Amino acid sequence: MTRLLLRADASPTIGAGHISRMVAYAERAVARGWEVVFSGRVDNAEWLVSRFDHLFVPVLKDTQLDVLAEDFDVVLVDHYGLGELRDEVNAAGALLVSLEDDVFGRRAADIVVDSGFAPAPRPDDGSGELLRGVAYAPLRETFQYARSMRGGRKAAERPHVTVVLGGGTEWAATVSALLHALRDTELPFVADVLVRGEPVVPEALPGQEFRIAPPGPGLLDLLAETDVAVSAAGVTLLELCYLGVPTGVVQLVGNQATGYRGALDLGLVAGLGSAAALDAGAVETLRTLLRDPGVRRRLSETAASVVDGGGVDRVLDRVERCLPTGGRKPSIEVSEGREAEQEWVEDIADLMTGRGSSEDPV
Repeated sequence: MTRLLLRADASPTIGAGHISRMVAYAERAVARGWEVVFSGRVDNAEWLVSRFDHLFVPVLKDTQLDVLAEDFDVVLVDHYGLGELRDEVNAAGALLVSLEDDVFGRRAADIVVDSGFAPAPRPDDGSGELLRGVAYAPLRETFQYARSMRGGRKAAERPHVTVVLGGGTEWAATVSALLHALRDTELPFVADVLVRGEPVVPEALPGQEFRIAPPGPGLLDLLAETDVAVSAAGVTLLELCYLGVPTGVVQLVGNQATGYRGALDLGLVAGLGSAAALDAGAVETLRTLLRDPGVRRRLSETAASVVDGGGVDRVLDRVERCLPTGGRKPSIEVSEGREAEQEWVEDIADLMTGRGSSEDPV
């Protein structure tokens, strides 16, 4: 049996996106019969961590990684602050898989995964396989159900808006600015606003309604009925694209810049700008999303065709090929990474054209 250790953190400052990705990996690894353990802080992500309980995945407090790695075949890390880990993980006899978002969380690893929309060129640091692009985006299993639910929904009398913007309280001010922009469209809507903290909610105009609540397990039910989402350019954006939810995107922090630009260039979303510089352009973009079903339909179809939900299985398939059959010590040639990156180029071309492939079905 393959033994997998997942390592990530959540907090009011970090948000919950890294934990969401770990849940997606846990689900598919358990489905393969692997033994899975999670290690890290889970503050601010309790509603996601409950899924580990359902999967019988133990949750350990942050422990020295080289000590933990001795009991596992694979260590999968999704963390911006841990630095280089490959030598100590390999010395413990385990394969290191590292998730990164452009330069954030970048480290040498046996398998590197960057599931961004348009990953920039990566310097050669001796890493083994490079799996890059949205073909490797991790999606939790519950999203499959939500995607099927959206297929049979009827248009609402007033557009239903869902605002989901980061997991931390520090974004309350940005949420306030976005709510004012929604109000200033002067169009009718019902907006569910998922936020921690206390944003300043503007006085709604006739036909408008704001409903404030913290993020929680009911998010997917909301998204299944959402006409327009307002989100940051992080993990949640990939999930919205998979669901085919027309989305206005704001860049919250620097590590989202590449994803923000990539999503715009691919025609997957409508850009609202950076959190520090929301202006009248954001109001006009939101107005277009609310009143133009044709724009919403185009964004929905394009986004859903690019993010297909098979990313985790593609990564775990690679892991299985790299694990030794007669022992635990991993061995990967660096040149294989260039081949994997070329395969991603072919994968994304297939996804965009709808061709698919025998190895990675759409």
